[in-house]
Amino acid sequence: MTFQSWLIYLTLVFVATFTPGPAVFFIMTKSTLYGWRKASFAALGNITGLFCLGIIAVTGLGAILKTSAIIFDMVKFAGAAYLIYLGLVQFFTKNSDNALADTPLTAKSVASGKIFFQALGVAVSNPKAIIFLTALFPQFLDVSKALAPQFFILVSVLMTSSFCFLMFYAIVAHKIKDWLIEPSRINLFRKATGSVFISFGVLLAAASRD
Repeated sequence: MTFQSWLIYLTLVFVATFTPGPAVFFIMTKSTLYGWRKASFAALGNITGLFCLGIIAVTGLGAILKTSAIIFDMVKFAGAAYLIYLGLVQFFTKNSDNALADTPLTAKSVASGKIFFQALGVAVSNPKAIIFLTALFPQFLDVSKALAPQFFILVSVLMTSSFCFLMFYAIVAHKIKDWLIEPSRINLFRKATGSVFISFGVLLAAASRD
């Protein structure tokens, strides 16, 4: 790939991974509630999801999503339902003063694996992300050379950029953890983040393939 092509690809990756979306709000929620170290499992889940999306894109399954309205809608509504479910869990979870005192929000109060797989679900829940990668990767692949090494380089850059920015957002969110630990603020924060996830789910459900 030429130097100019690399600049274009890196710019696209920067914009795609820096722009706040469901993954950013998810990791900020976990970091605020449980600390940035525990939230790092959300970043790992997200980049694992990106790797899976990349494989789907280059194996041609992304093209099927792009051309088949039925399959696209099935994946879309499943992803929307998952985001709405995460939002409802956040929205209706409430900590009273006594409950917060008895079971403080610590890294030990939530399983790392649960955060990882929830983040993985968030990453793969949007079929438009698959279509985006399906359109993106072929522009930077040289078909006259081995495709596997090129794919791993491209997806590794995407995963690295995503991980770095997600951890940046996680650390920023962690900084306000002490301020948010007051029960009424925690409850408000849960409702706010829950509403964001529900909104993402509704927007995803209403999205088209174009």
